[in-house]
Amino acid sequence: MIFSQNAEGKFIDILHTTDYDFLKTNPVLNANIIYLTLSGSHAYGTNNEYSDIDIRGIFLNTKKELLTMECSDKPFEHRESDTVIYPLKQIIKLLSNCNPNCIELLGTKDQHVLLCSPEGKLIRDNAHIFLSKYAINTFGGYATAQLRRLQNALARDNYPKSEKERHILGSIQNQMVTFKDRYKEIDNNINLYIPHVNDGDLNKKDKEILIDINVKGYPLRDLKGMYSEMNNVIRDYDKLNHRNSKKDDLHLNKHALHLVRLLIMGTEILQGKGIHTHREQDHSLLMDLRNGTYVLERNGVKDYSEVFNIVDKYEKEFNYAKKECALPDKPDYDAINDLVMEITRHILMK
Repeated sequence: MIFSQNAEGKFIDILHTTDYDFLKTNPVLNANIIYLTLSGSHAYGTNNEYSDIDIRGIFLNTKKELLTMECSDKPFEHRESDTVIYPLKQIIKLLSNCNPNCIELLGTKDQHVLLCSPEGKLIRDNAHIFLSKYAINTFGGYATAQLRRLQNALARDNYPKSEKERHILGSIQNQMVTFKDRYKEIDNNINLYIPHVNDGDLNKKDKEILIDINVKGYPLRDLKGMYSEMNNVIRDYDKLNHRNSKKDDLHLNKHALHLVRLLIMGTEILQGKGIHTHREQDHSLLMDLRNGTYVLERNGVKDYSEVFNIVDKYEKEFNYAKKECALPDKPDYDAINDLVMEITRHILMK
């Protein structure tokens, strides 16, 4: 395994520690890894002394998988080191859908690319073929999910239940926008709703989110995965709704940071400016958001009004870019298929 000579030395040194031996000893990875890059706060330039090192990457499906048409489409995850490495089959689909967590991997700084084989370079150099108006829903959806988390967290314990349910419903619906990246689509979709309340309904305070779903012959694990994600939104809301510690405030500040970052990155992509993961020009703003500079305290209560004013500014810019976007409606599937075929030829010729 040959690491990039352009990468920052301190990160390469970390990869040589025993914590990352799995990269060399795991038979699924090792020589099959074609791309490794920093992710998270180090990639964005918003890290501090407490930030973990997140690594993401791509590994090739094996020759046997290709010839038997049984390619792995699940990522390799090493939770202890916060490393996720995607198989080629899966990453191509995620990139084609303009998944923000994956698209950003192709726009990291050269110094943050830790390993890049010829196949990895092909993907990185052709990042533009994956960009399309799909970014409107993906970046917009992810940003809205962050906004919902922030709003939910700030809801007070005496907030009306009906309002709480609307917040949770909005969060889950935005999470569902990304389900197609990970799960088989359900033909008739999943319908979440809060029943209409009549003025004379004595039980209107007890109205809660309901679900309509009708599936037949659907993968059980996919259904379980979707249910778990929806349940996590409710669980996270309940946790945040009772926050009272400094640690929780730091989490809220990170939500605000990522919300604005997603809007800025999404706007640039929609404007045809490409993928710029490291936010050098926005560094001061993003770090101020992370550090809570715009959060005021009035009578012992945290006031996020200025944060929401900043969000509103970048949301307007995103919406304008959305209207004026000249990107194609869909990614360049012909070019993507050509890219995959070229990489596949490399694998079969080894």
